[in-house]
Amino acid sequence: QAVPAGSHVQLNLQTGQTQAKLPDRENGESDTREKRRRKRYIHARHWVGWAVDVDANSFTSEELKKALAKMKENEKAERKVSFLKQCTVRKKFRPIEQLKEEFEKLNMKIETDYEIMVKLISKFNSSASTLDEKVAALYDLEYYVHQV
Repeated sequence: QAVPAGSHVQLNLQTGQTQAKLPDRENGESDTREKRRRKRYIHARHWVGWAVDVDANSFTSEELKKALAKMKENEKAERKVSFLKQCTVRKKFRPIEQLKEEFEKLNMKIETDYEIMVKLISKFNSSASTLDEKVAALYDLEYYVHQV
C-alpha cells in the first residue's frame, strides 16, 4: 500500500497489521489528541490494503459489513494459499517412519536426535558406565542440546 512521504509507519506485532499515520501539519504544530484520533490510518495486510477512519461515527453499518466480509474473504484466501504450500512441501518429503523402514531394508538404522539424546542420558545415568564414558556422553549430549 503506497503512503505519502513523511508518514509515520509502524508494525503492530499483536495483529500483524502495518499502520501508517499521516504526518502532522506543515508548520510543525502538533495536532490535539482528538484531531490525532481522527486521522486516517492505512492498514496493509499482505497484498490487500484498505483505509479506515478511526472515528467510529463515520461508518455506516453497511460499510462495516462490507469491510468485515472482505476481511473474511482475505483470511480464507490466505488459509487456502497456506494449505497449498503445505501440500507441496509434503509431496517433496517422506515421513520419518517410511525412511526408517527403507533404511532397515538396507541394514542401516536411523535414529532421531531425540532417540540419541535418550541413549546418552541413560548412558550417563548408568552405574556401569566409566567416568570417561560419562564425560563423552555429556560432550555428545551438549552437541545435541545445542542443535535443539
